[in-house]
Amino acid sequence: MAADIAHHVVSALPIKIALIGALGIGAQWLAWRLQRPAIVLMAIAGLIFGPLLGYILTLGLPDSVRDVVEVFRLDPVKDFGELYRPMIGLAVAIILFEGGLTLRFKDLGDARHAVVRMVIFASPIAWFLGTCAAHYIVGLRWDISAMIGGLFVVTGPTVIMPLLRQAHLKSRPANVLKWEGIVNDPLGALFAVGGYEFIRFTMTEASMFAVFGKLAFAAILGTVMGIISGYGLAWAFRRGHIPEYLKAPIVLAWVLAIYVLANTLADETGLLAVTALGMTMANTKFASMVEMRRFKENIAIILVSGVFVILTATLTPDILKAFFSDWRVLAFVAAMMLVVRPVAVMLSTLWSGLTWRESLLISFIAPRGVVAVAVAGLFAAELNALGDPYTQGAYFVPLAFALVFATVLFAGFFIAPLAKMLKLDAGDGDGVLIVGANPWSLGLAKSLKEMGIKVLVADTNWRRLRGARLEGHATFYGEVLSENADYTLDHSAFNHLIAATPNDAYNALVCVEFAPELGRHRVFQVGSKEAEDKDDDAIAFTSRGRVLTSRGRSFDALTRDWWSGWRFRSTNLSESYTLEDLYKDRGDDLDLILGRKADGHLEFIQPGQENRAEGMTVLSFCPAKDTDVARGQGAKSGQKGGQGSSLAGPASPLPQ
Repeated sequence: MAADIAHHVVSALPIKIALIGALGIGAQWLAWRLQRPAIVLMAIAGLIFGPLLGYILTLGLPDSVRDVVEVFRLDPVKDFGELYRPMIGLAVAIILFEGGLTLRFKDLGDARHAVVRMVIFASPIAWFLGTCAAHYIVGLRWDISAMIGGLFVVTGPTVIMPLLRQAHLKSRPANVLKWEGIVNDPLGALFAVGGYEFIRFTMTEASMFAVFGKLAFAAILGTVMGIISGYGLAWAFRRGHIPEYLKAPIVLAWVLAIYVLANTLADETGLLAVTALGMTMANTKFASMVEMRRFKENIAIILVSGVFVILTATLTPDILKAFFSDWRVLAFVAAMMLVVRPVAVMLSTLWSGLTWRESLLISFIAPRGVVAVAVAGLFAAELNALGDPYTQGAYFVPLAFALVFATVLFAGFFIAPLAKMLKLDAGDGDGVLIVGANPWSLGLAKSLKEMGIKVLVADTNWRRLRGARLEGHATFYGEVLSENADYTLDHSAFNHLIAATPNDAYNALVCVEFAPELGRHRVFQVGSKEAEDKDDDAIAFTSRGRVLTSRGRSFDALTRDWWSGWRFRSTNLSESYTLEDLYKDRGDDLDLILGRKADGHLEFIQPGQENRAEGMTVLSFCPAKDTDVARGQGAKSGQKGGQGSSLAGPASPLPQ
């Protein structure tokens, strides 16, 4: 009988491991499709396959049904046994390394001063007030309250980034929220580490001087280990001591080794060491940073998904009952959202350069993420292992989930209306992101700028961006599809996208990626074929952006016309100079790109919609007349209706 039970457990564990992966990644995919916070969907998945199936097992089901339910029910503490605590610890270490790897100090921009104040002043204030809330409202011991108050200063960047793209905030408050989340993610975990170390050292009945001395030693040791190991790994990459195909695996092994080594030398300093390791590598120049980001994007996403599902599945019916019925949990969440966070932000941002509106918005937008829950789950297990009276650490998990759900839902529903009320939203502006720097697209960018439309040009080649920089356009050097672009690309700078690279499949992929964020009616790509050419193998209409230009011509055709002398021309259409006059003036084969209405809104002209351009300032791509060429690019046209009309091309239209 015992052998049968052991065989059943062994055979069920691989199924549960696969189920955890499927639930986590499936929730991430569903969140992408529905444009909803992934953290909420992962939590729902964990609740269904954890506590809910556990409750179903108590309903007196037939044995055959119970066996099936038992296979798919997640009970991580029982399923993984002694591996549970170290497994969560290693996963949290990699997640914190990922957070550190994201922090590049040069990317802070104009939010640097405010972010520094948020870290130096707001975090300690929030730590103190959160500690008081946990002690006086929930009734926890002071030392455990200090751990909870320290951990909950975090704001999750993986939750904030989709919210910022959804709300289209102005750049400064958006940058403060973004970088505060990136910095505070590991910082809150380190506050919790400090609280745990204080508890562990005081159990030895050491003097306060010895306790704080050991804490300082552990913090310094972990930081030094992380910095030295980070520089060492970057040096090895730069000198070519590690082949390309081994770099990502070595980084993973290195992070785990540093975490374990630091914990061996001084307990629980491993989290600090791996965070310092990530920050050091992020700010050290070496050619393999792209590989590191790929590592981060793949491994960290899998771990975040799996850990969150596992921790949600550990919730028991008793904890869930307390979650919904214990007024102290609800009061603690309300205090953290309505008192602790606003007071800390408003005090720390005095004389920081932020307006009171910006400070007020930031004070109410603080969604917690997976790091808060993961670290809470880790230390709940650690405190439980210490025995009485530290079993109060069991409150860690329900408080973390309550705060995560409340802050994520509040921010998701209220960030956009709150930003509009405080006049901090970028509005339905006319900013345009042009993906692909080439002579034709740079000419388009110049003409848009001359019309007063904000332009951001993105490309993966620094040399191709030279013309955009010379024209004074905002530029993004990097891959717009990478996760790194979520942090470094200013999503508030544009409401429309034009994919104008020679690769039609890549253009389609960019449009599909940005369509949920901007709306499918605002993502465009140059045509794949000439309008008269039919291609049965072309990308489906539903899997690409809308067609750019009224004739839908291909990149090759547009480029050919550019080098044959065609240029962009802005023209004010009115009753005295109509679209028909423009066709007579410039030829029936001109292409209409877009029109700008009197209220400033843009309307891109689709094939068959040319008549919608009437009464607008239209941008067209058309042949240049001899008089235009003689007078030079950008000169005022002397043709009929020429007032307010001009030709535009890039400063240095050299072949790329």
